Amino acid sequence: MKKLLIVTDAWFPQVNGVVTVFDRISTLLRVRGIEVVVVHPELFDRTFPLPLYPEVPMAILPGKRMREIFLREKPDYVHIATEWTLGLSARWLCLQNKIPFTSSYHTNFPLYAAHYFRYGFLLSPIASMYMRWFHKPAQSLLVSNESLKQQLISDGFHNVNVWPFGIDTDLFKRDETNVPDEAKTLVHPVFVYFGRVCKEKGIEEFLQLSLPGTKLVIGDGPLRIPLEKKYADKATFIGYRRGQELVNWLSACDVCVFPSRTETFGLVVLEALACGLPVAAHNVLGPKDSITHDVDGYLSEDLQDAAIKCLPLSRTDCRQKALHYSWETSADVFQRYIEAVPLARVPNQLRRIWSRKPLLTQ
Repeated sequence: MKKLLIVTDAWFPQVNGVVTVFDRISTLLRVRGIEVVVVHPELFDRTFPLPLYPEVPMAILPGKRMREIFLREKPDYVHIATEWTLGLSARWLCLQNKIPFTSSYHTNFPLYAAHYFRYGFLLSPIASMYMRWFHKPAQSLLVSNESLKQQLISDGFHNVNVWPFGIDTDLFKRDETNVPDEAKTLVHPVFVYFGRVCKEKGIEEFLQLSLPGTKLVIGDGPLRIPLEKKYADKATFIGYRRGQELVNWLSACDVCVFPSRTETFGLVVLEALACGLPVAAHNVLGPKDSITHDVDGYLSEDLQDAAIKCLPLSRTDCRQKALHYSWETSADVFQRYIEAVPLARVPNQLRRIWSRKPLLTQ
């Protein structure tokens, strides 16, 4: 049985797209006979909260523990999912010991820099340089859609390949018979934002829209408390909902509004479509690859106009779009790119990140 090591700084109990994607892919690969070991922050003794994401723990000086994991597991394949401390440690370890690896691009750090820092426009080029440097040695850099692939190639990235994500259409299926009692009191039409409540998601743009009916926010994050106070009379906040409970709330909604301009994909768009909700979004990377304008959503700089125009769109067409995306297909593509890489040969001793001494051979 071949063994795959996935290194990710994002893992449970976090709620985000990276966790969702690799949880589903890992499950499917195990069913196919591939042993999957996920290396995540909870395996490390010392962590600190990421300043912009306090719920995300970052491992401190993880090199020693990472070496121990590589030596114990001796993986046949290595995939680095994130570019933070664990991803950086695994990258250095692989390069020092000539272990081939693949990587994936999930977070648009250059755009995040522009949102979070006063002089972010100066930091964005630095973030782009770091991302190019980080992914350059990867045998294959996997991205979620063709637009992102073309953008990265134009920015100087190499070995970029499309790896489409999926959606659990058995779970995400509109069911108005199980709508929560609290949701039944909402005035229609119900326009919903669901996801992390934070600056880069552009949620305040949604809250400022002048829309009929109800604006509903499903999710949590660093901006929830201040925004809930600021827009107490304009929106309903209910916190995180997961699994079937999330589907039950979405089944009470009419339109999903997706204001983010920083997504590389946006799984929530597929989840909304699967529940028969047309999506109003900007014509930017992510939404433009999954929304067909005037069929299952509207793409516009004017989200208010787009959201209103979504109301008469066919729920059936929305559902049909989501059915084109499956986790089985996603796992097929991921497995193909992983297995195209030469098998890792992990020696009995691994060179430390800072060492320049010759390796001891097996």
